Amino acid sequence: MRILLVEDDPSLGATVQSWLQLDGYAVDWVQRGDSAATALQTHGYDCVLLDRGLPGTTGDRLLARLRSGKDLVPVLIITARDTLADRIEGLDLGADDYLVKPFDLEEMSARIRAAVRRHASQADNILKHGEIALDLASKRVTLAGEPVLLTARELAVLHALMLRRQHIVKRAQIEEALYGWGDEVESNAIEVHIHHLRKKLGAGSIVTVRGLGYRLKEEHG
Repeated sequence: MRILLVEDDPSLGATVQSWLQLDGYAVDWVQRGDSAATALQTHGYDCVLLDRGLPGTTGDRLLARLRSGKDLVPVLIITARDTLADRIEGLDLGADDYLVKPFDLEEMSARIRAAVRRHASQADNILKHGEIALDLASKRVTLAGEPVLLTARELAVLHALMLRRQHIVKRAQIEEALYGWGDEVESNAIEVHIHHLRKKLGAGSIVTVRGLGYRLKEEHG
């Protein structure tokens, strides 16, 4: 899952980016509102963490522009503005949630998961497909109830496939979920991760659709 972090405080931005990367996310961090607008136009994000007071373009203006353009990407406001009026204003602008600085990093992760769940009309943290289950909170995968040990990158690939389990997922979509800016993408990295997932989840668990991408094996019954 790929997150856009829009925060002009260097210390907080570095801390949040490091935490989310350890939590398994690809994170792009910008410190200006106009840079965020450019990033949103050129990349697909699963969630945006947005400060309100930003140079270039304010977070409020950026959020209003997103919503007026019918962009429904989940947005969590992160700000020092802590009055009730501030919270109401931020939510009325179209934010999915509102976190007041300083905030707990574990709570932030939980709120990201909740916002993404709501966006996907998903009832809980568990993604299921056939006998495969992925717990987004614990980052655990089971196959027919038995635990399966995956690397962080394998987990991210499986997550991308399970989020779009009714569709073919393009290689570029998987790379978007796996890599942030500055990450080196090896030419055969996706194929290697898919190969390892098939070994762990079953040879037929992931289908290659030649020239298009990958999809999970269709469920039956």
